[in-house]
Amino acid sequence: MDFTIRAARPEDYERLGEITVRAYRDDGFLAFGEADGYTDLLRDVAGRAAEAEVLVAVDAAETVLGGVTFTTGGEKWADTARADEAEFRMLAVDHAARGRGVGEALVRACVDRARAVPGCARIVLSTQRTMTKAHRVYARLGFVRAPERDWQPVPGVDFTLLSYGLELRDTV
Repeated sequence: MDFTIRAARPEDYERLGEITVRAYRDDGFLAFGEADGYTDLLRDVAGRAAEAEVLVAVDAAETVLGGVTFTTGGEKWADTARADEAEFRMLAVDHAARGRGVGEALVRACVDRARAVPGCARIVLSTQRTMTKAHRVYARLGFVRAPERDWQPVPGVDFTLLSYGLELRDTV
């Protein structure tokens, strides 16, 4: 790997926010287009870092290549994680850094972090149907679909997020 994974620092927040917004927008993952209210959450890395763990991938020059938000069940940033689970969200990689394993390394870092949480039995995530490249990464790492946990983040709107989970006690 020609990059490392570490905790995000305040000097990383603006770049990671822009990477995340661009990735979601340019790849068509903002369900409601340019006016999607989720954009503000994607951009607010400082807000996430104050209440959850934000990890970044950086190259030798400390340029942020991508990032992810990690949290545990019951915390503010957990969408679906239960008390004995961890969750990651807002995984994004800069378009110029794709194809280098950055996304997979960030997911692996979240799995490692979940294993270090006392009593954590699994790690979960939610994803859009159209995030097929990410689905392949999740499957390669042993995550399995949990359709019984699929959910709609906006009540009354036909927009369902797919759920995946990885049992930690059964993995290497």
